[in-house]
Amino acid sequence: MSSPHSLRQTLSYFKDRRLLSIFCFGIASGFPWVMTGSAMSGWLTDAGLSRSSIGLFGLIFVAYSINFLWSPLVDRLKVPLLTRFIGQRRSWILATQLLIMLATLQLSQLDVVNQLSLMAFFGLIIAICGATQDIAIDAYRIDLLQDKDTNYMAAGSAMATSGWWTGFAGLGSIPFILVDQPDWQWSQVYLVLAVIMAILMITAMVVREPKSNREAVQAKIEKNYLQVLPTQGRQPLAILLILPAIFAAIIYANIGYPGWPQGVIDSGYRFWLISVFILLLLLLFSQQLTRLNKVVNSQLMNNATGTGLVSTPNRTHRLTAWLLTTLVAPIQEFFDRNGARLSIAILLFIFLFKLGEAYLGRMSIVFYREVGFSNSDIAYYSKMINWSVTIIFSLIGSVFTIRYGILKGLFIGGTAMAASNLLFSVMAIVGPDKALFAFTVFVDGFTSAWGSVAFVALLSVLCNHSFTASQYALMASLGTFGRVMLGSYSGIIVDWLDGNWSLFFVLTAFMVIPSLLFLYSIRKPLTVLIEKNQAQNGNNS
Repeated sequence: MSSPHSLRQTLSYFKDRRLLSIFCFGIASGFPWVMTGSAMSGWLTDAGLSRSSIGLFGLIFVAYSINFLWSPLVDRLKVPLLTRFIGQRRSWILATQLLIMLATLQLSQLDVVNQLSLMAFFGLIIAICGATQDIAIDAYRIDLLQDKDTNYMAAGSAMATSGWWTGFAGLGSIPFILVDQPDWQWSQVYLVLAVIMAILMITAMVVREPKSNREAVQAKIEKNYLQVLPTQGRQPLAILLILPAIFAAIIYANIGYPGWPQGVIDSGYRFWLISVFILLLLLLFSQQLTRLNKVVNSQLMNNATGTGLVSTPNRTHRLTAWLLTTLVAPIQEFFDRNGARLSIAILLFIFLFKLGEAYLGRMSIVFYREVGFSNSDIAYYSKMINWSVTIIFSLIGSVFTIRYGILKGLFIGGTAMAASNLLFSVMAIVGPDKALFAFTVFVDGFTSAWGSVAFVALLSVLCNHSFTASQYALMASLGTFGRVMLGSYSGIIVDWLDGNWSLFFVLTAFMVIPSLLFLYSIRKPLTVLIEKNQAQNGNNS
């Protein structure tokens, strides 16, 4: 990596005014997790639901782990009426925020005991819209800073992380403070949350749309496909038919394998069969796509020398070209640019890095309540302290990342995250000690912030700016997969351990270690890739 920056050079990156809009959008990104996460967990706990039920209710967050399935549409489809006036990124952000606000209003009218299915339905709507909002916000941030060097991505990651925790922890403390007041019910709290969401919509209305050559690049790719597709018969359509099968299998696995024949095969075999099926489809898709890519390149070279066949594309060809450009080109570009082996290695690290946090985060509110802390304690200690600590150490972590590099930031952040989980184990043994609670939250906030800044900066650097929404969502969703899908079973694990919270948190600490070993094994090619992207961005700035 390059030599470390001076402290003055490092701090100069934060003078960019565009970081303020990134911070505000970060607040809007974190806030939906309050409505369907901590606040809803508190509501369900007060209503008397079991740990397992509360944990499984978190499956609505599966939308965040599979949002890459529709992320290409955010890059290409235009929101009716809005896109023309405020641009591609802002129109998607504003539209999803409006739907989140309306769904939250509906939640405020429901009875948690008698209308649990409706609560899950509107919670799912919030999760889907929140996941889509994240796609657009992340793409907005990367597009906004694309003309700068890689270090601006670290600064932007710090502001995004600080904003996210402001929305999740800072604003997330409000429902717990209100519900502990006389005459306040959870349904009334959700009315307040809807009003806050409406206020957060102001940012999308006043900021500027970032400039991008995305449409020109995608139009060129689509034109290349149109030159070749008329000569390829039905093979391109066959490739596209594989994608729905892959998407359907991923969704089926994420929602708990509904309709599986009971007594035929156990859940372990069921998981491996679905995994093998998805893997085979991915291999088939990759093989067919590689073949088509070779044909496209060969045909374009022939056309350039005047020896290519000329055919007129019909409507089917145009639709196929649009779908290939929208759904296939972002994935193909990522693997072509990084190489298949490094691309797969990067995706595996992203998945492994968040496993420990996944299991800890989902059960934290339930743990605090069972240990003996009140809703007000959770609001002031878990939310407020975590919020302030995260903002401070997000900035400190970004300064370190800018000066010494993304990979060192990831190593330090990951190691600290594993160690901080052990403090929760101590809490489980000691009991409701507020001083220990405050210290644990302080350390957890520091480690999470440090690791998140480097993690988000890495994902941002790895994106091609013509496919920002698609590629960032693909990588981020893998990190969210563990937090959402696997974390949803955290309550079941605690029950399996007979409520042994201390042992549970020790297990979450060990879950971080494999990701750090994996990161160490790919550190050299990853360093070369980061430096290459930094040099390219520096030439463009």
